[in-house]
Amino acid sequence: MWIVTGANGFIGSQMVRELNQKGEKAIVAVDTVSLSERPEPLKGTSYARFLLRDQLWDFLATPEAKSQVKWIIHMGANSSTTEKNWDHLLEVNTHYTQRIFEWCAQNNVPMIYASSAATYGAGELGYDDTTDSEKLKPLNLYGDSKVLFDRWAVKQTQTPPHWYGLKFFNVYGPGEAHKGPMSSIAYKAFFQIRDKGQLELFKSYVPQFRDGEQMRDFIYVKEVTGWMWELTQKKPKSGIYNMGSGKARSWVDLARAVFSAMEKPEKIQFVEMPESIRGQYQYFTEARMQKWLQNGLSAPHWTLESGVRDYVREHLMRGS
Repeated sequence: MWIVTGANGFIGSQMVRELNQKGEKAIVAVDTVSLSERPEPLKGTSYARFLLRDQLWDFLATPEAKSQVKWIIHMGANSSTTEKNWDHLLEVNTHYTQRIFEWCAQNNVPMIYASSAATYGAGELGYDDTTDSEKLKPLNLYGDSKVLFDRWAVKQTQTPPHWYGLKFFNVYGPGEAHKGPMSSIAYKAFFQIRDKGQLELFKSYVPQFRDGEQMRDFIYVKEVTGWMWELTQKKPKSGIYNMGSGKARSWVDLARAVFSAMEKPEKIQFVEMPESIRGQYQYFTEARMQKWLQNGLSAPHWTLESGVRDYVREHLMRGS
């Protein structure tokens, strides 16, 4: 039996699909948002039962859970980078994850959890998953809540038999429609181009980067879920791992990939960035993937172009 939290969210729902594709259907799906509130992400998937977030603890106390759960994949979190309620973030992102970690340690169950590239802050120390978490300075409270757990986890002497904290970079792909303002630029670009025939990108405010040449490490959600499955099969050394392509690409590259997939002429307009986010805006992110590769795990399969093409043609254009 598998437990997937955040199962009615973006990466969690796609992980349920990944497990289904591998023949796994004994899945307990957990989320804070009910299926009646948000029916789309898990549509067409197979799982044994659905629990709301706070119902998980009663289930974990049962003999069934203690004897049958073979992995917990904990993707559930408040992932808003603009959230200002620190007590809420501390409870949902840090303390909740600590309780799962401790249960896994006590019951000899391996776990995967979502850390975040937001823990790297402005990237002054680079984007290296071997960097001591104590040295990192996130730019927002969300990043603080994630790095706080990372710091705690590496200090524990009683741990799950295998545990992996994954620092997701700019993930895009099917299952993110509900995220609204927090959805990927790939998702937003599709609808802007479809409805207006053009795409708006933020201007640059530093001389090193021309407008639209700000760079990000974009990673397709199907890459991420495939890698998570690989972790459960290969069980490499426990610890924190980056989840990125390892190759930064520009916003213009992403835009061109969307225009190309839609077979539309390129038309990009550069607009002013809101002053409220200029101070914490990242101009360059790139995951260092050496640790991942050195542990015998797979190199990326999807390029930016192939991932965007699959997303646009197989999902967005089909209304999924």
